[in-house]
Amino acid sequence: MKKLILSLLGILLLLGSCKSPEARRPVTQKSGSYINESIERNKKIVAAQEEQILAIIENDSANTYLSSPNGFWYYYNEKDSTAANTPEFGDVVEFDYNLKTLDGETIYSREELSTRTYVMDKEKLFSGMREGLKLMKEGETVTFLFPSHKAYGYYGDKKKIGADIPVISTVTLKKITEENKNQNQ
Repeated sequence: MKKLILSLLGILLLLGSCKSPEARRPVTQKSGSYINESIERNKKIVAAQEEQILAIIENDSANTYLSSPNGFWYYYNEKDSTAANTPEFGDVVEFDYNLKTLDGETIYSREELSTRTYVMDKEKLFSGMREGLKLMKEGETVTFLFPSHKAYGYYGDKKKIGADIPVISTVTLKKITEENKNQNQ
């Protein structure tokens, strides 16, 4: 009798252990509402900044503004119709620029920032400036109006530019050195 009971227990134990493992369920489940709220907040910020920029453009009859497909606006202070080349990936550019608030208050002057040498798309530079430089020719001066997502974004520069601050930048492209010319020298 004991052998029969032990045999039955053994068989039941074997059958019970053959069960496949069940996935563990999380204790709490997130709904994704934080992400949705963040998206809505960012849409409102972008809309408000674009509204400010469009008001500046509307009130400035002295300049002809162009809209970039990359999400910013600009006008030429000095345009060079004779120059043909714009910077491309890997080219070295030298440029001067400043940064101002949309109210025109200087954040960084040209003197503070000094002449910058930049290898196109191979070094860190905020996205609006990278894209703006690609529109310029040597010797041109352009004023850009960047919404915050094209400038320093949510984090700012951790010095003078805070979170979600749109900027105006006047840029002079002094020199373009093509990448293949750098390699030959």
